[in-house]
Amino acid sequence: MEFITLGKTNLLVSRTAFGAMSLDCKEMEAFGQQAEEKACAIVHQAYDAGINFFDISRSKVTCEKRLGSALHGIRQNVILSTKSQAFSAEQLVIDLNESLESLESDYIDLYSLESPKTLPSPKNNGELYSALEKFKEKGLVRHTGIATDNLDIAQQALESGLYEVIQFPFNMISSHIVADFVKECAEKNVGFIAMQPLNGGVITNIPLAFGFLNEFENVVPVWGVHTQEELEQILYFTDHPPVIDEKFKAEVEQARMFFN
Repeated sequence: MEFITLGKTNLLVSRTAFGAMSLDCKEMEAFGQQAEEKACAIVHQAYDAGINFFDISRSKVTCEKRLGSALHGIRQNVILSTKSQAFSAEQLVIDLNESLESLESDYIDLYSLESPKTLPSPKNNGELYSALEKFKEKGLVRHTGIATDNLDIAQQALESGLYEVIQFPFNMISSHIVADFVKECAEKNVGFIAMQPLNGGVITNIPLAFGFLNEFENVVPVWGVHTQEELEQILYFTDHPPVIDEKFKAEVEQARMFFN
């Protein structure tokens, strides 16, 4: 397992991150009363394979609780990321407290504002930004970020210098504009987490998708895991990354041109 420091944070994370947003997917719920046990088994399989970075959101209440239960007893060995869609300081406080309870933790390693309509800053929605900073002062949150699919807001977050990590959709069919943004994050030492590495299931060639993202040394893809088989595929390519040659690059470019 390869590990990198996430931007200017001191978080040493596995470059293969576990996206827990699917712990309530139809494949998991098909196990009925055993769904929580199966979710726990997949999380532990990822942990045993060396994955130490787990990402979730308060918007996925069941998933957050299942992740917290699965990490009971090993919380101190992992890095937890969760997010809030709150648009007020009051709601943000509520969301954080509920996340801490669900995740069975006294603190969150990376806490991100999710899908804000405008970028919170001291001059814009200052109460929300101030609440986020107070969480850090109290030790409830160690690092802060923005999770968005709006490139303008992501760019503003990068230029503001206020946020340590940016989560944004990025995969092999993303435009060159997005790829340039990812490189700019590296230049400014802002952590970059790639959401939707398979573009919501549009991309089915996992080795090609994995190899493309692996070329960007600052990128941490969050792989949404639905089944044990999916996790095993991801772990296999983590240990056996595809060879990046001219043929590989041509196939990636062909896929990008097809979807764009």
